[in-house]
Amino acid sequence: MQNPSPRALVLVNLGTPSAPTAEAVRSYLAEFLLDPRVVQIPRLLWWPLLNWVILPRRSPVVARKYAAIWTDAGSPLAAYTRRLANGMQAVLPEWRVAMAMRYGEPALAKTIDALVADGVAEVVVLPLYPQYSTTTTASVEDVVARSRTKHPQVAFKTVHDYHRDPHWVAAMAATIREHWARHGRAQKLLFSFHGIPERLVRNGDPYAAQCEASTQAIAAALGIPRDDILLTYQSRFGRERWLQPYTLPTLQQLARDGVQDIDVACPGFAVDCLETLEEIAMLNAEAFVAAGGRSLRYIPCLNDGATHAEAMAAIAESAA
Repeated sequence: MQNPSPRALVLVNLGTPSAPTAEAVRSYLAEFLLDPRVVQIPRLLWWPLLNWVILPRRSPVVARKYAAIWTDAGSPLAAYTRRLANGMQAVLPEWRVAMAMRYGEPALAKTIDALVADGVAEVVVLPLYPQYSTTTTASVEDVVARSRTKHPQVAFKTVHDYHRDPHWVAAMAATIREHWARHGRAQKLLFSFHGIPERLVRNGDPYAAQCEASTQAIAAALGIPRDDILLTYQSRFGRERWLQPYTLPTLQQLARDGVQDIDVACPGFAVDCLETLEEIAMLNAEAFVAAGGRSLRYIPCLNDGATHAEAMAAIAESAA
């Protein structure tokens, strides 16, 4: 264990199954989908539907998707998050930097407990969600609130969002410019954010407004008009109407309209994961070509790059 430090930084990502198997995926999805922040259906109705219908059907399907992107280091989301935390530890030598997952392991509450037991007096929690949503960051805040009650002697701070943080915006613009320098600029640039139900935005969730603000800020950093970037939403779940336009039909229509090459980035994801590597870079890329396009060039997330570690360290320091 590292030498104790009075201040700790906990990077929190969504989570991942421990293995690309139906059993591991079922355990992970059960925890994730039983969070009332994620699915707002009365538990009495949702529990039997989830456990008797959805999980038995979906777990083997999702396990095959994870198997398509699994690496020697395990889940890409976990591996990149771990390496990002290590990179930030080098930038913040006076801090204890740890990683945690909201669902799965290492669990956020247990990570905080271990830090407090090791003598940490201040904990800054940094959810790796650039844009705030009640479905993501608020759930992390729920865990922090319980930890605050359990450990009243510890000072807790949580980063609400960083959707227009200049360090993060600069890092996003830099990775897009690097992609263009290597591959040239495609006919279109599309940003695909994870979707949420429209109902949540109508009820005050700021997520959609922050996705637009992020897009505007990155466009300005790139020195291009905002209208040069298409903004879409992916990963719809269930029958409810989610934020639109949806990514997949947008890509298919662009191909039918004669767009041959398109660059796609996912600024709502801190590190690459199932939704970026399998959904966008594989399935959506295949659908784009099948609809008449030539190539979808996926621009990887910031992942464990040095610029990402430095940007996140700056965000943490300003929150402390």
